[in-house]
Amino acid sequence: MAVRPPGRPRRAARRRRAGDRVLQSGLVRGAQTETRQEAVVKLTGFELIRVAMPLVAPFRTSFGVEHERDVLMVRAVTPDAHGWGECVAMSEPLYSSEYVDGAADVIRRFLAPRLLAAGELHPHQVCDLLEPMKGHRMAKAALETAVLDAWLRERGESFGAHLGAVRDRVPAGVSVGIMDTIPRLLDAVDGYLAQGYLRIKLKIEPGWDVEPVRAVRERFGDELLLQVDANAAYTLADAATLARLDAFDLLLIEQPLAEDDLRQHAELARLVRTPICLDESIVSAKVAADAIALRATRVINIKPGRVGGYLEARRIHDLCQAHGIPVWCGGMLETGIGRAANVALAALPGFSLPGDTSASDRYYAQDITEPFVLGPDGHVEVPSGPGIGIEPVADVLRARTTSSQWLGAGDLGS
Repeated sequence: MAVRPPGRPRRAARRRRAGDRVLQSGLVRGAQTETRQEAVVKLTGFELIRVAMPLVAPFRTSFGVEHERDVLMVRAVTPDAHGWGECVAMSEPLYSSEYVDGAADVIRRFLAPRLLAAGELHPHQVCDLLEPMKGHRMAKAALETAVLDAWLRERGESFGAHLGAVRDRVPAGVSVGIMDTIPRLLDAVDGYLAQGYLRIKLKIEPGWDVEPVRAVRERFGDELLLQVDANAAYTLADAATLARLDAFDLLLIEQPLAEDDLRQHAELARLVRTPICLDESIVSAKVAADAIALRATRVINIKPGRVGGYLEARRIHDLCQAHGIPVWCGGMLETGIGRAANVALAALPGFSLPGDTSASDRYYAQDITEPFVLGPDGHVEVPSGPGIGIEPVADVLRARTTSSQWLGAGDLGS
């Protein structure tokens, strides 16, 4: 069973570490985010690949049940290399306003043509080139990641090294969906702990909150690193219910209220002892700075697709590190392509809590890449090869592909 790291304070002392400092607003950009005078890439085109990935078991959250992921992969091609990006948008606009058909459409019609028309570019320019197109952060993230991956492969530099990773493996947590019964939940948690996962996250919703958490804490003890995720299922009127979770020494409550309501999260934070962690609310470094200034959050879940890419994710990391806010890397049921980039991000120094960087077999019987494997000590290795350090397995990609489209630089205006 997962235990607290040696020397880790317990209960009230641990809560104080989750971020009770007086904070300042304002963005902090690391030295690595400055404009670079470096080699650029010339894009030949993009390939949009749709892949059907059945889950090993249905995954239920407060907003619905997923049985299969319809994944949009983006392959950026240059004369000397290619790179991969994974769009994390779901099939329906339930987690956010983005959805996979819409992401494919906006890339095809608006985003890819802007990049292809730019001529030579540096991957750090992608965000600025796409900025006139409002929103669609998950689609933009997939394009930026693919271009960055291609550029890094040309240079022979790893994704982790470019972002500033300081570890070659990261601690893995696992997300456990809403179950039909508490006994089924306990069996699922028991299985994940037997595999070696270091932290358990329980999905919750009104009516499935206090008692499931109580059952897990009583069954597996105080040493289990435990947190909950509401996916914006509650309102401030539920504060009394959420305060009852204080009794279970949770690491955090993730996104209890609506994504666009920082002020009510700040109010809730004054009514409960368990640290509030924001997920869906954090769509940029600017919003993260606002949330910190309002004291609406004491922990932040960084999901690169949600914030527009890994470079913006690093800016949020830098901001939080400057203000003493713990961060961890969330997941969107990524395949090995997205997972490779996520574990590289999670190896940055400010990622102090285990993330949703599970092994491939948590969601897929057969990943689209060589699988990520959970080590005996509950860690996942960070790929060290050029770029994201991993490629789709050709036969698996071919078998799972439902459609593909080539967007070439020579096709602009045709």
